[in-house]
Amino acid sequence: MKLAWWKLLAIPMMLYVILAGTLIPLKPGIYTYSPTRITAYEDETIKIQGYNTHFEAGETKVWVKLLNDRMVPAHRVNVINETNLEASFKFTTDFVREDPAFADATLIVDTPSDGYSIAPNLRLKASEVKNRFGVFMDTYPLTRLTQVDDFKLPFRQILHETIRNTFFHVAIWMAMFLLLLVSCYHSIQYLRKGDLAADRTSASLTSVGLFFGIAGLLTGSMWAKFTWGTFWTNDIKLNMSAIAMLIYFAYWLLRNSISDIDSRARTSSVYNLFAFTSLMILVMVIPRFSDSLHPGNGGNPAFAGEDLDSTLRAVFYPAIIAYTLLGFWMAQLYRRYLDLLYNHND
Repeated sequence: MKLAWWKLLAIPMMLYVILAGTLIPLKPGIYTYSPTRITAYEDETIKIQGYNTHFEAGETKVWVKLLNDRMVPAHRVNVINETNLEASFKFTTDFVREDPAFADATLIVDTPSDGYSIAPNLRLKASEVKNRFGVFMDTYPLTRLTQVDDFKLPFRQILHETIRNTFFHVAIWMAMFLLLLVSCYHSIQYLRKGDLAADRTSASLTSVGLFFGIAGLLTGSMWAKFTWGTFWTNDIKLNMSAIAMLIYFAYWLLRNSISDIDSRARTSSVYNLFAFTSLMILVMVIPRFSDSLHPGNGGNPAFAGEDLDSTLRAVFYPAIIAYTLLGFWMAQLYRRYLDLLYNHND
């Protein structure tokens, strides 16, 4: 039996995704720091723990970047080891007015070997930053921070090593969408021509798509456990995805409950179009109008910039292709099984 070229392509691509997705290291980053709130008129020391970092005594620089893009340098940096340091900041009282509100700031660590790392959500007790005394202020531009172009995955707060699940959870769902879309095409072909072969192709693609959807829910739950502390939370996209999978479960049950071949093909084809439309509305539309923890929904930015940098793209896009090819291969095998089953019944 001749093996199609796309099947031969799927095998090395899957191996590449698995190996690259698990072995490529993360870029250096700031793992934790404390305290997360500092008072501007006091001498504050921030303890910083890095991840994959190589802090160097005398070479490592630390700043607090303010909203006006001013950068306040640490007046003392004590490097304990390659992953731990202490940075002391001493602001003048001119940084604080009577309003005790905390202003947003960003912690930045820069080393020659690692480049720069940032940690957002540092809270500075100051409602307005002045520059009457320039001794503690610095106009050091962000473009002068050390840039290191290593082939490494981006380090992201909260995600850390679980960012690798992008290659599995997200890529599986993208492949699922493609499989179900092609399934709808074959359902339309059956409704137009009455070709039972098109119906069986649609059924096989939908079944594999449902399998991918379940795999997506499971990998998503694992991701949620590490990032949100629970396997399932009351997130709009999680709930809508679960409902969409239940709709496809109903497709499978409906199809297998009808004994007449023509009636089964006609009913399941119409339902398949309804199911895919529901999937798009539930997963792609509704979450955008409500609060959601997922990127691209509820006001959260979608994957962009360093969230999906060149290294991630080098694995993420091949992962989508690999899972899609694998899905079509699985659907083809299931289609052959359906052909044998239908011929046997005939």
